Amino acid sequence: MLKHRGFPGRLPSTDHQFVIRRANAKGATPLVARERYRDRAPADRRADAGFLAALIEHFGDEPFERGNLDAGRISWLLGREVVAVGKLDPRSYEQLLRVDMARAEAAFPELFTAGAAPDFGWESDGDDDWDEAGR
Repeated sequence: MLKHRGFPGRLPSTDHQFVIRRANAKGATPLVARERYRDRAPADRRADAGFLAALIEHFGDEPFERGNLDAGRISWLLGREVVAVGKLDPRSYEQLLRVDMARAEAAFPELFTAGAAPDFGWESDGDDDWDEAGR
């Protein structure tokens, strides 16, 4: 499983996880496109925006491997702002994904507004200094 070094481990000051520490011995948690309803909690909407902002910052519109990115977080964006490259294998850590920038901007315009983009406080997150064993 590829570990995305430098990717935020979570949304600072929350329990919203963005990456996993190690591969599941029983196989990767399947990716499933989840419906986002209008009545979702503001914290959940902020976690979606933060995760998408981190994806855009790290990968832009280039394909990236799922690797250690959290399946639950990806699933909230899957099929809309995050799309599979090729046929989706929902249980593969090697699945290639990419951000659909047009859909991302339509759904989260605040991330693309110059000077008004939210500050998620990535610099204060110390989760990117794990050792090679992932501990």
